[in-house]
Amino acid sequence: MLKASRNFFDQRNVLEVDCPILSPRASVDAHIDLISAHYPGKTPCYMHSSPEYGMKRLMAEGIGDIYQISHVFRDDEISAKHNPEFTMVEWYRLDYDLEEMIDETVQFIRLFVGNLPYSIVNYRDIILEKTGIDYLKASEKELFNYIKRNNIAWYSSILEEGKDALLNLILGSLIEPQLGIDRLCVLAYYPASQAALASKRWHGDECVAERFEVYFQGVELANGYHELTDAKEQRERFEEANIIRVALGKNQLPVDENFLQALEKGLPDCCGVAIGFDRLLMLRQKQSNISEVLPWGWEKA
Repeated sequence: MLKASRNFFDQRNVLEVDCPILSPRASVDAHIDLISAHYPGKTPCYMHSSPEYGMKRLMAEGIGDIYQISHVFRDDEISAKHNPEFTMVEWYRLDYDLEEMIDETVQFIRLFVGNLPYSIVNYRDIILEKTGIDYLKASEKELFNYIKRNNIAWYSSILEEGKDALLNLILGSLIEPQLGIDRLCVLAYYPASQAALASKRWHGDECVAERFEVYFQGVELANGYHELTDAKEQRERFEEANIIRVALGKNQLPVDENFLQALEKGLPDCCGVAIGFDRLLMLRQKQSNISEVLPWGWEKA
């Protein structure tokens, strides 16, 4: 499947690259924790959670369409679908709109799961359909009351984390397991407050993040963006993410100035997506635990 993946990109003239895994600079996300590394006499450095920053720096240098198949690392739970080290396939396409990127992502996923149909579902619509709540109009109290009424397990700091945390809990607990049961489901047009590294646009009466995720049999497989190119706004998002990290009792992470300089130089208009290779293998091999498709799972690594 590694060979099939590379053939997929070769046929489309997308160039393979190999950006560094270890860096003194960090990717800053409120909810993704990194694995740090140390060596004598040097400041802490970080194992990357995605090759995204390095790849975008190459895009700003004019390299064109690129992909990377990379081991990535996250200080996260160990479970049937999570391993601290896993394989990610990430690629970027110049002058693609979000819908074109969705279609190509589905074509890649079909290498593993077969020629399944797919449908695009609006984030706001699926929340309304499954819960009866229009999240744009609902208060945090209304969302929290819904969580309690439906016996969703919640944690003590969730109200401090705000509306997005409440929505994520509802989505992850009640809705995600129902997505993509007999076809691929593309969940798109997330709340603007969940844009991360995506651009924003108006969709109907709402400003949304140009972001999508792909699900099959309740498993999240891909996360894609129409990429943000504004360095000033990106810096503000990093600062906000670090504020949230501190509020959650986490450490602040150093902002990657090289990445921001690349945005200032000029990241071309592009879309990008990251896909969990191991999860695709799980579905292909009809396995329920990620350790079954790794040469050595965490317990035997």
